[in-house]
Amino acid sequence: MPTKTGTTIRIPDDKLRMIRAIAGYENRSLAAIFSELAEEYIARHKETMELLSIPGLLEESREGLKEIKAGGGKTLDEMDG
Repeated sequence: MPTKTGTTIRIPDDKLRMIRAIAGYENRSLAAIFSELAEEYIARHKETMELLSIPGLLEESREGLKEIKAGGGKTLDEMDG
């Protein structure tokens, strides 16, 4: 079972009231709701994190962008063939 820790987050009152109202309606805890939100956030960014972990990919992408801006590079048709 994963270790659970606590933290404090600051949320504008109007948003917190709305989240509490929804939590009450759904009979869920705020911790469960924020845990779900964190899981969704991580899932949305997981592919980006995986790509950035490839050694040299970020620098290679930056170099490719410079090449394209300078008028170089290949079209998709050239790369396909």
